[in-house]
Amino acid sequence: MTSVVVVGGGFGGLLAVRGLRGDEIEVTLVDRQNFHLFQPLAYQVATGALSAAEIAAPLRHVLRRQQNARVVLGAVSGFDLDAHEVQVTHLPNGDESVTLPYDALVVAGGSAYSYFGHDDWAQFAPELKSLEGALEMRGRILSAFEAAEVEADPAERDAWLTFAVVGGGPTGVEMAGQIAELGRDTLRKDYRAADPRATQVLLVEASERVLGSFPPSLSRRAEKSLRSLGVTPLLNTTVVGVEERAIEMRSAGGEISRVATRTVVWAAGVTASPLAKLLGEAAGAEIDRAGRVVVEPDLSLHGRPEVFAIGDMAAVRDQPLPGVAPVAMQQGRHVARSIRDGKNAPFHYRDKGNLATIGHARAIADIKGLHLSGFPAWVFWLLLHLVYLIGFQNRILVLTRWTFSYFTRGRGARIIHR
Repeated sequence: MTSVVVVGGGFGGLLAVRGLRGDEIEVTLVDRQNFHLFQPLAYQVATGALSAAEIAAPLRHVLRRQQNARVVLGAVSGFDLDAHEVQVTHLPNGDESVTLPYDALVVAGGSAYSYFGHDDWAQFAPELKSLEGALEMRGRILSAFEAAEVEADPAERDAWLTFAVVGGGPTGVEMAGQIAELGRDTLRKDYRAADPRATQVLLVEASERVLGSFPPSLSRRAEKSLRSLGVTPLLNTTVVGVEERAIEMRSAGGEISRVATRTVVWAAGVTASPLAKLLGEAAGAEIDRAGRVVVEPDLSLHGRPEVFAIGDMAAVRDQPLPGVAPVAMQQGRHVARSIRDGKNAPFHYRDKGNLATIGHARAIADIKGLHLSGFPAWVFWLLLHLVYLIGFQNRILVLTRWTFSYFTRGRGARIIHR
């Protein structure tokens, strides 16, 4: 019987495991967490629209009917590709480590946001790639409104009500819109001394437009929608400093400005999981500037046809791909087919479109040349995310939350965990 080890329970890893169900294959899924996180909705946890459990599905529950799959909770610390073994540490029973043998290996470690060599900024600007980061950011955002309520100094109160979002990609745009709506709609009657409607949201983007992966016409519509919500896009602007009480930015002309803010959201730049470097060193494979391991067109490592790397931690040779969930999902299914068939085939990504939501009934969509914006794009965005969301119960809960929020502008997960 063929033994397969899959590292990472994200989109790519989970789809690879599910693609191997029902075969004469033993599958072992290794992850540091016991749940699959639906990352595209992490920003809604950070802004109180959804609770953590609604976008996270326990891996054992997801795979409960797949008898040929088991889950090991732990962190991968090394690969011995010659011996066909994976070393796993941080086991829940306290054991130092365990070695997992394999006939085929799939590594889908994902990615994290890059602070461009300024990792010290992370303490002041948490990322949104993890559930922990989303929950921490929710606490910071909601605590900022609480601090403004008890702050007597007008200048300090303004700083608490100023939010800087770094990065004008989909996550940054979605976060900026959600924070603006939080202050303008959801919290406007909840405070007595502070006025949440005075919230200022700055969206800092180094390029000349937001949502640069979209056609220019849709980017302009998105910028217009952001401004109507009260968001201030700062384009051609680079962050040069992040502190506890302020953010420093440099304009295209070289001028340095300093803005007092107590809450910075980081959504700019991506770097691969450390597993990419670990796997690349074990295989003698090339690592690109983003820290991704370079794989062949069939998603295997050069000279290692039984070892695959997929998702955000992998760069396919001569085939640049966007770092989005559909890519990882299609790669997971492709690798599963290659393992089942015993024959590696080149991977070809089928681009089904690009979407981003901006706020309440506001979104843009580029679907194979069809450009949508406003309410129709927003409905399409909702339906697509419900389809991709793992777990029937989570789909029902999220749909219920969104329906309630649509009619009431409410957010039911505004809990601060200290």
